[in-house]
Amino acid sequence: MTEHPSAAPPGKPTSYSRVTLSRIMTAVDVNLYGTVHGGVLMKFVDDVAGAAAARHSGGPAVTAAIDEIVFSEPVRVGDLVHAYAQVNWTGQTSMEVGVRVTAERWDSADAESVRVATAYLVFVGIDLGGAPLPVRPVLPESAEDERRWREAEIRREHRLAKRRAIQAHRAG
Repeated sequence: MTEHPSAAPPGKPTSYSRVTLSRIMTAVDVNLYGTVHGGVLMKFVDDVAGAAAARHSGGPAVTAAIDEIVFSEPVRVGDLVHAYAQVNWTGQTSMEVGVRVTAERWDSADAESVRVATAYLVFVGIDLGGAPLPVRPVLPESAEDERRWREAEIRREHRLAKRRAIQAHRAG
């Protein structure tokens, strides 16, 4: 049995975790409405968030929750889609990863990219046996990173309050 360190490793700056994935959407990604299926985008979001979480934690990390995902514009076949992720907040074993998804429209390559989705996911660093591991702190580097940290704490408190309220309701 592997012993877990009692404390998280030294912190890393926010920029250390930043990851970008890009892909062109194809006909296999389409839903019944002729646009890219939301599930395809959700997997893409989870992939980029997982890469950022693993980079930050220095090892395996698994999705514990998708806190929020908002689709703001449809994605079409042929669009070049970019997903940008970074760790916004860290706790003992968990971390929030923020994701922004943009699309370059295939039929207007000179136009600016369009924001098509945003998401917040919670990941947990794990050992090879699947047990949670302490994650290193994320060190915000800018006012924007500080804002993201504070907003992540608000989302965490809401998540925990909702869990407590549901448990209390079930208990009768």
